[in-house]
Amino acid sequence: MKKTSTRLADGRELLYYDLSDDAVRDARDERPLPPVRTASEIRRDDLLGESVIVASHRQDRTYHPPTDACPLCPSRGGRRTEIPADDYDVVVFENRFPSLTGDAGRCEVVCFTSDHDASFADLTEEQAGLVLHALTDRTAELAHLPGVEQVFCFENRGQEIGVTLGHPHGQIYAYPFVTPRTERMLRMTAEHTARTGGGNLFDDVLAEERADGRRVVLAGEHWTAFVPYAARWPYEVHLYPNRRVPDLLALDDAARTEFPQLYLELLRRFDRIFDEPGCGTEGARGGGKDNAGESPTPYISGWHQAPLSAENRGDFALHLELFTIRRTYGKLKFLAGSESGMNVFINDVPPETAAQRLREVASE
Repeated sequence: MKKTSTRLADGRELLYYDLSDDAVRDARDERPLPPVRTASEIRRDDLLGESVIVASHRQDRTYHPPTDACPLCPSRGGRRTEIPADDYDVVVFENRFPSLTGDAGRCEVVCFTSDHDASFADLTEEQAGLVLHALTDRTAELAHLPGVEQVFCFENRGQEIGVTLGHPHGQIYAYPFVTPRTERMLRMTAEHTARTGGGNLFDDVLAEERADGRRVVLAGEHWTAFVPYAARWPYEVHLYPNRRVPDLLALDDAARTEFPQLYLELLRRFDRIFDEPGCGTEGARGGGKDNAGESPTPYISGWHQAPLSAENRGDFALHLELFTIRRTYGKLKFLAGSESGMNVFINDVPPETAAQRLREVASE
């Protein structure tokens, strides 16, 4: 693998991650771009003790451009994009419309492939492994930026989620604070350790799920994917390394090798559970769009990593959380009064049923 760093015309950093060690990345960004001007602000909600990001400049970000105007495709045929090269494996660059800027953090875009019509599930294991390598490398680099407290790598997929660019890509947020969800997990972990006389909450949850088995979707030598006992979303899967580590950097070679196998299979199952109407509760087996034109399953996938300065950082377990807002064919799970107003989720699909369905749509 090879990493090449360069700069875009407005000074933003761009990095190529290539499978081939002899890849040459000398194409220059010749666009007449004005300097990036942002207005990001972090405000504190005193009632909840949580941070809110205000970023008014994002109102002007690119919104559902046609395929031939996609800014994440390679620069070809005289058309210049965010990626100066005419092809690439994986690219990471500073977001032109970041939610976090300067002392308030950093936001990056991760392009998984140059193929506009592909998705993460279409990648080969080698390509998926390269994405994991890029995310690990960026986690290491961003962790050293002044003021950064937590690095969050994630993918939003589908217009139903709110994606404004159809090209397969993810994002990385380097927060200057610990996110509320992580703070709560750390607090619950500390309480569990005190209550059990030294037990680790993440280890115990994983052990219980593996022993029970009803909600386990995939089990490898180094990873386990399961639907949580108290899943909030109709189809929600957590993917844990079997050996607890705090972040992507701490994964060993064996876990890195096995990860693409399980994760790609998991994503492909997500695409199959809603294939066709009228075939069981959620659909029939098979991939791609069904005859009625149901779009690929929208989802959010995110890596939860330990905060950089947490006292009990070593007690936190790196894991990936994947969920879809679709609850059945043609129907979405909306966050209405109870969920949005009081943060009390109501799940329409029993976790055991969701896990069974995800096991049924396994690859042939």
